[in-house]
Amino acid sequence: MKAIVAVDQKWGIGKKNDLLFSLPEDMRFFRKTTLNKVVVMGSNTLKSFPGGNPLKNRTNIVLFPGGEKREDCTIVDSMDELKAVLKNYDPDDVFVIGGAMFYKTMLPYCSEVLVTKVDADGGAEVFYENLDQKPEWSCISVSDPVETNGYTIRFTTYKNSNVQEF
Repeated sequence: MKAIVAVDQKWGIGKKNDLLFSLPEDMRFFRKTTLNKVVVMGSNTLKSFPGGNPLKNRTNIVLFPGGEKREDCTIVDSMDELKAVLKNYDPDDVFVIGGAMFYKTMLPYCSEVLVTKVDADGGAEVFYENLDQKPEWSCISVSDPVETNGYTIRFTTYKNSNVQEF
């Protein structure tokens, strides 16, 4: 399992249940990376999408205790149910996409995190774990800088040397 996230200089990821920046190049990367894959999220992330609708051309699995079952995505009530559902998929095809609490919960089970680093402070209210300060995580690749919508971003990959079994 992997995670994919965009962070600002302080590892901020959002405010008011929305993204910090509009980054067309990052959106393209996210779409290309997760297309026809499995995206796993908490309920607030689903609610933050336009119309509260799941992402197209992906298998959407949402941890939403007590959430109403839907035809357009898989709603699971608990971590145990999530584990059971995810056993049906290749872990390399599973991407954790938020929000903050769900990222924190799932991080130990991720083998990699694809981090888009934005060279700006977005005034975040919620933050991702600073992987540079976690001994089991190491940055294994950094792209050249990319300009998008007035921001400089870099696509980085972090690897977990101590992946926990999910």
